Amino acid sequence: MTESLHPTRLSCGSRVLDLSRPHVMGILNVTPDSFSDGGQHNGVDAALRHAQAMAAAGASLIDIGGESTRPGARVVSPLEELERVAPVVEAIARELDVIISVDTSTPAVIRESARLGAGLINDVRSLSRDGALDAVADSGLPVCLMHMRGEPADMQNDPRYEDVTAEVLRFLRERMDICVAAGVPVERIVLDPGFGFAKTLSHNLSLFKHMEQLHALGRPLLVGVSRKSMIGQALGRDVEHRLHGSLALAALAVAKGARILRVHDVAETVDVVRMIAAVQAAE
Repeated sequence: MTESLHPTRLSCGSRVLDLSRPHVMGILNVTPDSFSDGGQHNGVDAALRHAQAMAAAGASLIDIGGESTRPGARVVSPLEELERVAPVVEAIARELDVIISVDTSTPAVIRESARLGAGLINDVRSLSRDGALDAVADSGLPVCLMHMRGEPADMQNDPRYEDVTAEVLRFLRERMDICVAAGVPVERIVLDPGFGFAKTLSHNLSLFKHMEQLHALGRPLLVGVSRKSMIGQALGRDVEHRLHGSLALAALAVAKGARILRVHDVAETVDVVRMIAAVQAAE
């Protein structure tokens, strides 16, 4: 097992995430077109029920997304995204004792989500949209910065790397430096290697194999590979049959020092994390 040089606490609004152990983040897409569960949890009542089920299954965080970032996804207007996300953030903040993460790149959504009780901003574009840096700095919330090239609509158009792990590390370091210069303290930064974003199968597998190198950045790692195409391509499985591959990668991610696992299948992944913890605690 790999021990990462991560911090032990992450202040998430009114709650604190204990990073001495790994956590499961449940995915809550309030979109019609996400690759795995689009349209399943639209509407506040359906979203809240799913969030309650994931929290009961052991999720420490619920990640709410109002814009699909699957390859080829269409751009959503800030107003449409806000109308999808804000009522769900408000309902979960009112009803559940869980850290709310908002999967967004949009300044207006960042600001309103922070006001309504979110505890983490999860941005696939690493705060590159105009105004996003200032919105996070003003919010006081931590942010997860993810590696991606281009936009979801074109990110899979022939991505190339000489050394994918080194280039991901360099990108994340540069984004960290930009955030710190803009007033986002390094203590509020989480990092995501961006599996499936502007990467081929060989890139994803190599990056996962060498993920420990990213600990050189000194920040906790979030890993999101649940049901992704890298599993489908490696195993020849469609999206409905990728649970076993997802759980295998979850176990490997924990072994490599990841502290947050972003997943669709919360109960099963929680069992993986707990089983690893039981072995690690043995004499």
